[in-house]
Amino acid sequence: MKVTKTELEGLLVIEPQVYGDERGFFLESYNEVRYREAGIDVRFVQDNHSRSVRGTLRGLHYQSSPGQAKLVRVTLGRVFDVAVDIRSGSPTLGRWKGVELNSETHQQLFIPVGFAHGFCVLSEVAEVQYKVTSVYDPTTECSIRFDDAELGVRWPVAAPLLSARDEAAESFDAYLRRVRS
Repeated sequence: MKVTKTELEGLLVIEPQVYGDERGFFLESYNEVRYREAGIDVRFVQDNHSRSVRGTLRGLHYQSSPGQAKLVRVTLGRVFDVAVDIRSGSPTLGRWKGVELNSETHQQLFIPVGFAHGFCVLSEVAEVQYKVTSVYDPTTECSIRFDDAELGVRWPVAAPLLSARDEAAESFDAYLRRVRS
């Protein structure tokens, strides 16, 4: 397994070892000991699986408390996956990183607590699976606008398909005012 640090502290790109032959492939999508040795020392408590069509954009989502770290991978198709640093006091507050995740390279993205997360689908359909460190709680579910000008995320989709929740998400400035009050 190869782990690559990004310019955002704690955000990691993971390339698992893939063993392939004429029959197909095998990989370990998670191994607690190996991931801990790579600096990912968290306890995952829930696995999620979403299926979306081309042009769907989900995000930018986060859990307010206690927060939620994620280990994201694509098992079918391709997505542009984005993590935004929303940690108060972080030197990279408001900066984002986008990575293409797909079912051919099997790369994963580890997103620590304190990041908002979203993705848009680049293929006809995509299935995204991710492990999280806190159980889903609708009372802590929050969203920041995917197209917030202050964040400036460069999404590779012109007219995304959005949920009502994502249409109504708060601005990054509103988020900052709320968490600083």
